[in-house]
Amino acid sequence: MCSVSPDKRRKMESALEQLKKHTVVVADTGDFNAIEEYKPQDATTNPSLILAAAKMAAYQHLVDQAIKYGIAKGGPEEEQVTNTMDKLFVSFGLEILKKIPGRVSTEVDARLSYDKDEMVARALRIIALYEEAGIKKDRVLIKLSSTWEGIQAGRELEEKHGVHCNMTLLFSFAQAVACAEAKVTLISPFVGRIMDWYKENTAQKSYEAHEDPGVISVTKIYNHYKKYDYTTVVMGASFRNTGEVKALAGCDLLTISPSLLGELSKDHSTVTPMLTVQKAKACDLEKVHLDEKEFRWQHNEDRMAVEKLSDGIRKFAADAIKLETMIKEKMLNVKNGQ
Repeated sequence: MCSVSPDKRRKMESALEQLKKHTVVVADTGDFNAIEEYKPQDATTNPSLILAAAKMAAYQHLVDQAIKYGIAKGGPEEEQVTNTMDKLFVSFGLEILKKIPGRVSTEVDARLSYDKDEMVARALRIIALYEEAGIKKDRVLIKLSSTWEGIQAGRELEEKHGVHCNMTLLFSFAQAVACAEAKVTLISPFVGRIMDWYKENTAQKSYEAHEDPGVISVTKIYNHYKKYDYTTVVMGASFRNTGEVKALAGCDLLTISPSLLGELSKDHSTVTPMLTVQKAKACDLEKVHLDEKEFRWQHNEDRMAVEKLSDGIRKFAADAIKLETMIKEKMLNVKNGQ
């Protein structure tokens, strides 16, 4: 019986299969029918992804069920819409959990990004809906905007309620440091949106993966976390191409859209871990501590991060409003017996 040489075997393996040896692969989508073939460990959703999926004919039954739930809960219209939204986000999460072995990330309304107490309350309501459906809270990550208030909401949810958090819309090193100090479970530093900003605001219009400012940002955060043994893990997010993904091989987790997962599954180039704990330990990075004043100053010094955080919150809020509008119209039809 002839054995296949390791080099030959690697050529037969896709980039996606190789990546899975170094990094936990996560699917970034609300379209749960699109994830089965790539066998991700976890999945992430956000208001924009849920809006896109809620418009698809295949998922109308979930929208209808959520509306029935919202109406049955009663109260003023605004409350019915909020309950419907929470139910809809959880319904997508429940369907995703049937298809993955790990965890799903469900996002708290971005319009609460500057209200710590409301974020905590909304997160606990989402967790309660999962628990009512028989899902333990350790299979759910609550996504919160990485504002100072969001990070402190994450701290409280982790410390007091044992709820795991995924801090999103993270663009600055200051945000990453504050999240680590808050001992949240996981952060989602964005890669592609950082590159977008540099393309729009500087003379350079294209980047090789190793010089991509988003890749450089996530690499620095990963190295800082590993060098100083923070428990928070790093999940690179928002990718524009497979080059960015491969340049972050070795990161704790990477959340990737189905279209890029498809490209990686057809790509047979060699993937080597670019991020390692050993490299991180050898890095020349100083340990940083940030209180609120220092956080706000450091974050504000990073123009890209300030603009991208506020832009991200606005975009998620706009999509939440679009989803609410769609729900209100459908609700009216149900109440009018149409």
